[in-house]
Amino acid sequence: MEQGPLSAADIAQRLAQKALSVCQHYLPAGRREGRYWQVGNIHGEPGRSLYVRLEAGGRGKAGNWVDAATGEHGDLLDLIRCNMGYSTLQEAKTEAQRFLRLPQPSNRHGSRPCRAKSDHEASVKIAKRLFSASVPLPGSLAARYLRSRGITRIEDLSSVRYHPRCPYRALQGDRRTIGFHYPAIICAVTDKDGIITGIHRTWLKACGTGKADVTAPRKSLGMIAGHGVRIGQCKGVLAIGEGLETMLSLREAFPALPVVAATSASHLSALLFPPGVQRIYVAREYDAAGDAAWVRLCARSDAQSIELVPLEPRRKDLNDDLMADGLKRFADRLLGQLHPDDRQRFVRV
Repeated sequence: MEQGPLSAADIAQRLAQKALSVCQHYLPAGRREGRYWQVGNIHGEPGRSLYVRLEAGGRGKAGNWVDAATGEHGDLLDLIRCNMGYSTLQEAKTEAQRFLRLPQPSNRHGSRPCRAKSDHEASVKIAKRLFSASVPLPGSLAARYLRSRGITRIEDLSSVRYHPRCPYRALQGDRRTIGFHYPAIICAVTDKDGIITGIHRTWLKACGTGKADVTAPRKSLGMIAGHGVRIGQCKGVLAIGEGLETMLSLREAFPALPVVAATSASHLSALLFPPGVQRIYVAREYDAAGDAAWVRLCARSDAQSIELVPLEPRRKDLNDDLMADGLKRFADRLLGQLHPDDRQRFVRV
């Protein structure tokens, strides 16, 4: 008899049986302390605020977690949903089933679409609507923010736009408990064919000098896994990295080099490579999550025929280097890390 779709509770229980592996995959910047995994927050930043129970004991169940700083808590399915920036439980279930290597539910009889498909379609539709409602960067508050990060080449960024009042859903830990709006950078996340599958949002302060003072100033919406924020057309050579600011910093030095921002370390390691790519530059980030993403990229079977070249920052990431060193010194140092065939092709203009 064919097994029916697993419930959220079933998936959470299976995740709990692999709690340590879940934490190592989604929260690689953390570390084990006795029967707990400790990390800075649900986004996987270094620290000790968030505790994930690895083993059952007393009244605590394996897989339960709590962030002492924000009061957020839940099971490992909740952790995956928040960590990956998913807007629906079904998206988190699909991701968890991929992690557990479980078969995805099928719709054999075709009488009605499966809920996973409808949830994905709804989130992608909302993402496309938000991106359509945004405006080009020049002259916007987002341009002011990017300039404060040393990024000035924004005129032809068709995949990066600005929304003056992007809705934000309050989370536990936010000072306000209802939804509200902030100005935001809106990035189109696309597949290898340029089709929008989702968006990535970065909410900003009203003055444009930094990110909004909320629990999660960066969130994704839609189908993100495998896709990214693409700038430029890949013709055999591509640069990839985690964040938008990292990749725009690289583009300041080499504007002809096509780049993809994967939006997070987890998504970076799962990024689908475009056909025909021969060499991929990987903008490293010096933290545990960045190190883990690099290791997973190198271990992928489809990467064995591709030359992976790390671009090593002097500080935590390339944007930190750009701001500290200035464009000329930043570009000159990176130029030495490029393959000899690419030094003339992508030299700064």
